[in-house]
Amino acid sequence: MGSIAKIFGAIAAMIGFSLPVAFGQSDFYSFKVQTLQGEEFDFAQLKGKKVLIVNTASKCGFTSQYEQLQQLWETYGGENFVILGFPANNFLNQEPGSAEEIAEFCKLNYGVSFPMMDKISVKGKDIHPVYQWLTEKSLNGVSDSKVQWNFQKFLIDENGSLVSVISPRTTPDDPEIIEFITKK
Repeated sequence: MGSIAKIFGAIAAMIGFSLPVAFGQSDFYSFKVQTLQGEEFDFAQLKGKKVLIVNTASKCGFTSQYEQLQQLWETYGGENFVILGFPANNFLNQEPGSAEEIAEFCKLNYGVSFPMMDKISVKGKDIHPVYQWLTEKSLNGVSDSKVQWNFQKFLIDENGSLVSVISPRTTPDDPEIIEFITKK
């Protein structure tokens, strides 16, 4: 990062903004993140697809939702629909594992084959820029929200617009989610 960007980032941090907000990153397709395997995942490849983003945890009462997420992926995933899992340890230390441990847990217990990203923070001062975009109207242009718990779902349409925020208690096979995926 250049010295001007560092200075601007420091000023932004002092007044309570993170660098992506300070630089006005509001395009869903401009994000690049790391997968659990350490590879870059560019959101630009999601253009034209519907996306379900979910924060996950291995030791949560909702962890069994991995099974329904995998079923959604097997039924609808691919060319027009993608699920992105973001492990997070923000709630009662329910995702303490390393990237390798998380990947192994997901594969062994639920056969997860949809894209899983590196562990991030989904709230607080260290909130990841993707989740900052998902939860701040000034960035997503739709609504402000807070991540209530593990397995909260965000639905993004094929134009990169936030459509809906779904409660962690709502299972991935809920009619609202299926309708979002299948509606033309």
